Amino acid sequence: MVFVKTHDISELNQDLIGKQVVLGGWIEDLRKLGKMSFITLRDVSGISQIIVKGELNDNLGEINRQSVVSIKGIVQETKARDFAFEIKAEEIEVLGKAIHPLPVDPIGRIESNIDTRLNHRALDMRNQKTASIFKLRHHVLQSLRKTLVGKKFIEITTPKIIGSASEGGADLFSLDYFGKTAYLAQSPQLYKEQMTIGLERVFEISNFYRAENSHTGRHLTEFTSIDIEAAFMDYEDVMNVLESLVLAVYKDVSEKCKTEQEAIEHEIKVPSSPFERITYSQCIEELKKKGEKVEFGDDLLDSHLRIIGRNHPGFYFLTDWPMKLKPFYIREKDEDATLSRSFDLQYGFLELSSGGTRLHNPEMLKERLKEQGLDPTQFADHLKTFDWGMPPHSGWGMGLDRLMTTIIGIDNVREVVLYPRDPDRLSP
Repeated sequence: MVFVKTHDISELNQDLIGKQVVLGGWIEDLRKLGKMSFITLRDVSGISQIIVKGELNDNLGEINRQSVVSIKGIVQETKARDFAFEIKAEEIEVLGKAIHPLPVDPIGRIESNIDTRLNHRALDMRNQKTASIFKLRHHVLQSLRKTLVGKKFIEITTPKIIGSASEGGADLFSLDYFGKTAYLAQSPQLYKEQMTIGLERVFEISNFYRAENSHTGRHLTEFTSIDIEAAFMDYEDVMNVLESLVLAVYKDVSEKCKTEQEAIEHEIKVPSSPFERITYSQCIEELKKKGEKVEFGDDLLDSHLRIIGRNHPGFYFLTDWPMKLKPFYIREKDEDATLSRSFDLQYGFLELSSGGTRLHNPEMLKERLKEQGLDPTQFADHLKTFDWGMPPHSGWGMGLDRLMTTIIGIDNVREVVLYPRDPDRLSP
């Protein structure tokens, strides 16, 4: 008979002493000492010590560590240093037996490389450092939604199977769609722009796809993106939204996730504000001073951004990029048509977000498409919405996975994604 769990371990308290509870979890440790056994039981909320005596101990048999059990017993005070309370077991039922040895050690006493851990990701989640990373990710998502809703943004969900490229370019996964060619969406760009017609301020947090054959610690083929689009805002306005969002996330998790910070051995500190803002032109000058052979209009390479990142550690905005380096939907600056109303949010050399003011004039948008070698007829469904009264609008997209690496102080996005997808990894 399976006992119905009555309490999480974290719910055990002084008022329950002498009362019967039913706990469920997995055996993290088991010590047999003659007529008595000590079980360390863990569930998602914490750990508890279980005391097994008498006939129950005699009949305990062989139970492997990491097996899942249900334990009925009486809460009592304990002299053990690592536990607030202990349970005197009355009944124990093994619900799921674990093999021995396991492919990875969930306790972390024996370290496994990241590929081995990813191949056994569900088991890796019993490692408290790994589990804490994803608890932090949960709180980050909660914070993002709370802040955006508080700024009057409405959450939307856009299609991930699309009939044409969101932003042009070749990094698209294609698939057969009932005899037609379809693609996996790179971003919600066109859809979120369209939604400003009626909803004004929208956001989406969802997975998107990029067929980029990159093997760095910051690239994935499937990634989670946080996107916003806002009517009647300029790129300066949405930069302010982005900065306040990052600051709120850091503040929320630094205050609410003390246990998780202890588990990952990293203190989350709220960054100083306001974030520094430097222009693309300033970057070019800084690079030239370092002996780099770059000219205005050149794209910034990873090696360039590492130099800039050393000059500007932490968060900073890189603004006013040349128009020729930006997508067709970005608007130029009124005072200099060679420059765009655009920005990237950087963390050192790491690009976290890209955004800007969008073109909302359909004729100018068609011309821009042609200039970039794109066929306006392929964007007909998008362009027609501009004839219905498209408001001026701005927005950005930010990689959640990359943001997570800055929060927890690591440099590999695979650590913060449950089942990462890259050019070499398609399973589990």
